[in-house]
Amino acid sequence: ATYYAVKIAEMRHLPKKFMNQIAHMSILHDIGKIGISENILKKSEKLNDEEYFQIKTHPEIGEKILSHINFFNSGLLYIRHHHERYDGYGYPDGLSGKNIPVGARIICVADSYDAMTSDRPYRKGLSAEVSILEMVKNAGSQFDPEVVETFIRILKDENIF
Repeated sequence: ATYYAVKIAEMRHLPKKFMNQIAHMSILHDIGKIGISENILKKSEKLNDEEYFQIKTHPEIGEKILSHINFFNSGLLYIRHHHERYDGYGYPDGLSGKNIPVGARIICVADSYDAMTSDRPYRKGLSAEVSILEMVKNAGSQFDPEVVETFIRILKDENIF
């Protein structure tokens, strides 16, 4: 996810400082999962409501873990908000559209692609084509449509899609 997050930032001509933040935060975006039970993280069946609630706390846990390290302070909101949805139905704060920090919107797209194309205990990874179609379908609701558009250009440039 880090590679694509940085490529998206580059293609959007974001400042070098921002690309460094994106690189660090995309590596660490799920650090809060260390506070989640391994039984939940490795569960092969559908999560129940309580387990899903626990999973949804990982962005806040990650923000708290890294908040003690000054080097990361300017990028903490990327970790906190990488599961926000463009339509406002995400978590933890229900932010929408441009109210979601651009770094979080970028990490969301790069991480979602990585998650969709990777094997999980509960399913096989999807193909690049199916994953991209899913992202296009959800651009404007789950994902920032401009970030999705940039990401697709990257995949086309790399002959992946």
